[in-house]
Amino acid sequence: MNSSFKNSLIGTISFVGLFYSSLAYAVACPMCTVAVVTGTVFARQFGIDDTITGLWIGAITLIACEWTIIWIENFLKKKGKKLKSAARTVLQLSTYILFYALVIFPLHSLEVVGIENNLIFGIDKILFGIISGSLVFFFAEKWHEELKANNNNKVFFPFQRVIIPVGSLVVLSIIFYFLTKT
Repeated sequence: MNSSFKNSLIGTISFVGLFYSSLAYAVACPMCTVAVVTGTVFARQFGIDDTITGLWIGAITLIACEWTIIWIENFLKKKGKKLKSAARTVLQLSTYILFYALVIFPLHSLEVVGIENNLIFGIDKILFGIISGSLVFFFAEKWHEELKANNNNKVFFPFQRVIIPVGSLVVLSIIFYFLTKT
């Protein structure tokens, strides 16, 4: 059986299984991880550079982290509890570390990350993309919040909250496309 077909099949079956599990509803990360691995295999088949794929993986992972942190805080709030500053920092750090590990380790174990000569600026293309995508999405969200705060808590244009972060990723994808074009 073809290796990429086997990876796609395993990814698809795992994705469907996780979609119907109660764990997938509580925390998005396992489902996101399977989707990321499957998406990476398909992106390679369509000739999309790993740097661009990693960019979007990083953004999705960051979103999953933020949603999980918000979900946990809301859950605790419903129970009448509030996290102190130090506990919130521990929650955030542990969530980020866990989620990025749950994305990167399966990619590494399936030999999607760590391929020899699949580098950009001396760093694995997917890892470079994940770091870039996470940072760009994070700062684009902060830019949106700053623009909104400076405009009496109103957006400047419809769907600003979506357009700024996603637009930033699109622009960076185009830049990466020309950087990696062979």
